[in-house]
Amino acid sequence: MTFCIGIKTKHGIVGLADTRITSGNETTTSKKLYTVNRKKHSFFIMTSGLRSVRDKAITYFGELIEKEDASFDRLYKAVNGFADQVKRVAEEDMDSLEKSGFTFNLFSIIGGQLEEDKEPRLFLLYPQGNWIEIRQGTPFVIIGNTGFGNPVLRRSLKYEEPLYFALKSAFLAFDATRISANDVDYPIDTVVLENDSYQIIENRFEQHELHHLSEFWNNSLKEAIHNLPADILKKAFFHEEMEESE
Repeated sequence: MTFCIGIKTKHGIVGLADTRITSGNETTTSKKLYTVNRKKHSFFIMTSGLRSVRDKAITYFGELIEKEDASFDRLYKAVNGFADQVKRVAEEDMDSLEKSGFTFNLFSIIGGQLEEDKEPRLFLLYPQGNWIEIRQGTPFVIIGNTGFGNPVLRRSLKYEEPLYFALKSAFLAFDATRISANDVDYPIDTVVLENDSYQIIENRFEQHELHHLSEFWNNSLKEAIHNLPADILKKAFFHEEMEESE
């Protein structure tokens, strides 16, 4: 499985991806993030699904970028270009994969800002090649293992928040998933794209660098539970007196 998240705020975009690859009983580490950084022209792709499908689609897309990148002046055009390569791989490999018991399940998060985009944009691309844009109402998207990270984001994350707050929220969503699922793990790769910077900043973090954040969050949650003003719940420990029937 995978954990990849993209968050769009009024200040730009942040993204985070784990690197664990699980194949049977074997686990390895591999990058799930692809970036393009050129003058006034920056975007990234994060993927979940079969590694072979991902690598083939990214290889085809890399060739397309070398030949036609200048024609992509808005991010949705680059999204369409990658979608075409995903559909190309589906035509080549889907039948044989399904006959072998595998699912063609390549989901992608694509974010960036190209020359004619008024602001950074964020998209979710489905395996079928169609996409949706992530907007202000729900300013984040997760692919891969989606269930465990949602609660902290839905409780705390708003479109108006700074990118630093968004990145901390993305980490906590990853950490909740990592604790709950053994197929999501460190190292993690992050991307940050500020409005009109046209420059994606990419970094990798190891577990020893961020362990203290997990410990702080765990201790804070325990303390909050202890301090929860929940006297009404003490009623659960006593038998409720029933009125005698006449």
